[in-house]
Amino acid sequence: MARKPRQAQKFGGAFSLFHIKRTVRLGIKSIYSHGLRSLLTVMGMVFGVSSVIAMLAVGEGASHEAQEQLRQLGSSNIILKSVKPADLQPSSGRMMLGSIDYGLTHKDIEVIRNTIPGVVDVVPARIIREKVRNLSREVSADIMGTTVNYPEMRNYAVQDGRFFTQIELEDRLNVCVLGNEIVPLLFPIENPIGKTVKIKGDYYTVVGVMEPGGFSNVAQNEAGGLSASPNRVLIPLTAAKHRFGETLIRRSGGSIESETIELHEATLRVENQESVIQIGKIVEQILKRRHKNADFEVEVPLALLRQAEASARMFNIVLGAIAGISLLVGGIGIMNIMLASVTERTREIGIRRALGARRLDIIQQFLVETVLLSGIGGLIGVALGITVPFFITWFSDMDTIVTLWAPVLAFSISALIGVVFGLYPAIRAADMDPVEALRHE
Repeated sequence: MARKPRQAQKFGGAFSLFHIKRTVRLGIKSIYSHGLRSLLTVMGMVFGVSSVIAMLAVGEGASHEAQEQLRQLGSSNIILKSVKPADLQPSSGRMMLGSIDYGLTHKDIEVIRNTIPGVVDVVPARIIREKVRNLSREVSADIMGTTVNYPEMRNYAVQDGRFFTQIELEDRLNVCVLGNEIVPLLFPIENPIGKTVKIKGDYYTVVGVMEPGGFSNVAQNEAGGLSASPNRVLIPLTAAKHRFGETLIRRSGGSIESETIELHEATLRVENQESVIQIGKIVEQILKRRHKNADFEVEVPLALLRQAEASARMFNIVLGAIAGISLLVGGIGIMNIMLASVTERTREIGIRRALGARRLDIIQQFLVETVLLSGIGGLIGVALGITVPFFITWFSDMDTIVTLWAPVLAFSISALIGVVFGLYPAIRAADMDPVEALRHE
């Protein structure tokens, strides 16, 4: 029988379940007794947490699309593209005589293929801006002459039909694959597979349609220096060379420009992804030795992807820091309210101390109140922060992505702020002299 009181005393300390429940009940009662003040305090944490989640979601969505485009180019690929040198750009109203010769050549591709063992495949491409017609419908498009490995190399699949074959490439047959964006403009109500389109006097049989998206803006200085069209038609590279030649003539604003260019871009696939950045530098050095003018660019999607990911991380840190200021303001609000509460409840603290409450009990009571305020505000803020990006996407068509770590991070910070900013008022309350507190009116 003598052991029971000691056992009760052992489990009846400050950290017993009963004591915790009683402290939480006291905290809830105190918060409820000052409803409006507590609500205003909680709102500071709500807006702080929700702004952190929403801004991180906006930042994540802003970088996602660019990173996805780079991933589509292939992490083991190197993109080469022809660029017209600045000294060859025609001035306004000037008529160009002769032909401008620049850009990548078939010999460049052959040298790279034979010189660098790590390059396992090369897909060249040539782009010509022309009108594509189907009966009375006419669309301006980029005609891309390429090889049969283009879909695999660029992670860009055929949605309907098929891609042209090696035999069709070798025989220079007039077959084509339409980009998904051009299909509704030329064939609004019928299936284009098996139909024909007219490109510069020649008819091409449509054998396939590519999936939506997929075309990247890596080769934008092609087709006579014009910006790339969202509409594209893919044909065999041999057919493009045979039908259009290598010299392009462009008339614009009274000027005539003639240019000779063999390839507008080429995609190299590297066997080992770990060496793709190093091989990209080697390719650049080879092209610099072969070209007098800076008429080419070398882009490594893997390096660009890593740079984009680093920029996205920095962007998210900046956005998170800006939004975190509102959390800091919410924490200051909690501290201010709790300090006022300590002053108002001085007599209550004195009575509790006189009845045997320890300093730790007083600290726990006030900490529970601050953690409840910040915790409730954090939970409501998480719910609001997850909802706000949905409305941003709905009304502005802007991509937003809420990652798992954003709500967890925001709520954890709000709970930590509740403890940190509530600790000083709690210690101040516990340090009161019980006799002086009882005399307080």
